[in-house]
Amino acid sequence: MSGRGPEGEPERADVPAVGGRWSAMLSIVIPAYNEEDNVRLLYDEVMAAAASLGRPFEVLVVDDGSSDATFDRLAALAAGDPRLRVIKLRRNYGQTPALAAGIDHARGDVVVTMDADLQNDPADLARMIEGLEAGHDLVVGWRHRRRDAWLRSWLSRIANRLIAAVTGVAVRDNGCTLKAFRAELIKSIPLYSEMHRFMPALMSMQGCRMLELQVNHRARQHGVSKYGFSRIYKVCFDLMTIKALLGFARRPLLCFFSAAVVAFGAMTLCAVAALYDAVMSQGGSAVTFMALSVLLGSLGLFLGLGGTIVSIAYAHFLDPAAVDDPAALADGAGA
Repeated sequence: MSGRGPEGEPERADVPAVGGRWSAMLSIVIPAYNEEDNVRLLYDEVMAAAASLGRPFEVLVVDDGSSDATFDRLAALAAGDPRLRVIKLRRNYGQTPALAAGIDHARGDVVVTMDADLQNDPADLARMIEGLEAGHDLVVGWRHRRRDAWLRSWLSRIANRLIAAVTGVAVRDNGCTLKAFRAELIKSIPLYSEMHRFMPALMSMQGCRMLELQVNHRARQHGVSKYGFSRIYKVCFDLMTIKALLGFARRPLLCFFSAAVVAFGAMTLCAVAALYDAVMSQGGSAVTFMALSVLLGSLGLFLGLGGTIVSIAYAHFLDPAAVDDPAALADGAGA
């Protein structure tokens, strides 16, 4: 089912807060880097799978600075099919920035992301959308039987367990690009570096309903993987960032007060050192220690007051449970 609005835009329907089939427009976002041999097959499979869903859709392929004929072949396909939109980045930025560019330009109420290497199966699109229609905000693909080299699969399992342990969000396959989102949620999530694999953890901060589905994973037919082990250190740094964000979002007052306690503890030590130096050794360091004590005490007071203010603001303006939404209140009552 497809249609056009008064200005040529595809018609849209409101997305329900909970389950039920709806004819929301679908945006399929695909980052591509040097995938010239896969472009035609990708186009044929994705278009066929999306058309079978019976809803308006668009396909956005983001050329991540390819050095081969990927963009030229995509542009030729887009010239003959208005459902295909191609975004070209000036250089190779990486998978996450490419996904972010596609999500920013997506016009649909539902956004699905997938890889361009044909290892994700477009036939799984229907099941992903059904997961959203069942009332979930995010559907995550789980490559139950991966068709990758054993070393890549083994490292991926370790990374997924580490991410689950650190973030507290139990997802078995964070690295699977095949995901389906409600657009209003994913568009509010900042993406950079290697943050695409932390989308479930980031969206958990907004209280999203998440479902993980087993999806088909196929062996690569053409080309080689463009994202190697060099990104491991980026993932480690991003994991620390996510941990800090989640800890602050869940308990902002504790974060501030913990720092304030450390500052007051250091202030006490400096005050004791100043007193000892002035009374016992009669040295010239008492003034220095006392000045440090005053500075640390001021810092602790500032952190304590700041934490109180942030906690009040979070409780009244940022906490999803505080939103005056009957659906949200119903979910909270049933928890």
